[in-house]
Amino acid sequence: MGFFKRRSERGIAVAEPPAVELDDRLFDEIRRLSEANRAAPDRATERRLLRLRHRAGRQLLASARRRDYPEPDVARLPEADGLPELVPGDLTPALLRAGILRDGCVLVRGLIDRGEALELGAEIDRAFTERAALEAGTAAAEGYYEEFTPEAPFEVASVRPWIREGGGILAADSPKLACQMLDLFERAGLPPLVEGYLGEPPLLSVQKTTLRKAEPSVGGAWHQDGAFMGDARALNLWLSLSRCGDEAPGLDLVPRRLDEIVVEHGSMLDVELTRAKAREAAGDLAILRPIFEPGDALFFDEMFLHQTGSDPSMPNPRFAIESWFFGGSAFPADYAPLAVGGS
Repeated sequence: MGFFKRRSERGIAVAEPPAVELDDRLFDEIRRLSEANRAAPDRATERRLLRLRHRAGRQLLASARRRDYPEPDVARLPEADGLPELVPGDLTPALLRAGILRDGCVLVRGLIDRGEALELGAEIDRAFTERAALEAGTAAAEGYYEEFTPEAPFEVASVRPWIREGGGILAADSPKLACQMLDLFERAGLPPLVEGYLGEPPLLSVQKTTLRKAEPSVGGAWHQDGAFMGDARALNLWLSLSRCGDEAPGLDLVPRRLDEIVVEHGSMLDVELTRAKAREAAGDLAILRPIFEPGDALFFDEMFLHQTGSDPSMPNPRFAIESWFFGGSAFPADYAPLAVGGS
């Protein structure tokens, strides 16, 4: 299937008109297996689902059509000192767009159930334990850590050391937790919300969907993901699975829209330089470190300036999911796609 017909100057895969129709049978199978796995979780089924979502993602790339973002619903965007706090029932693609264009991000309280968030956080902790056991050559539980190999021409091995250093495991490397995560997204109504925002069916990438365990000793660096992602059509969901921002590392953020890259990719190694750039970008606004409870979420795009907000004195690690959604019409060329919907 020839889906990388051409590339933009910044290395983004730009889809040509599709050469083939989408295979509805593939998406029907994803739905069927997802329902079966919810009723009776099975490691073989979860592995199969990841493989099918990768194949479906490739089909969606081949059929991508770029559309406009929604007209921002500025009238419904609340004013607040700091970031306004929305609840899931308020969310629409237009309101999401308005918040990102004004404040750089949108804070949503209780996007998922607190108990489910804590449970998934504990499962992520277990995945780190099982990865360590495998690397030590001892027995490990199935499904928690199994390195995913995408189809050619994609590769993912080169990003794993960097993900590990940042306190992460690729979600695709944990078929059990990847399925749990996508079920949570489905129940929260995320696929239609993100599709409405992007104007096309959303895709995740293997390289940018990460299960996080951030230790207080690991510092952050100010960055905008667009500095190394390019002109992607993107929306990030950062989902907290533990209380953070005070007792565990959270996020430091500049609460305003930036229309250009102010922290280049190479400068991220210079902590003082990036700190100065963040203060300059904030201008007369305060840099914020919100307190997140389990189940709270932050939405933002590739222009948002942020860093992990940590302090060695914090007593706990922070558990979270970082999931970048992309439109297939401007999908980063070296990323391996995963279809989101269909479950």
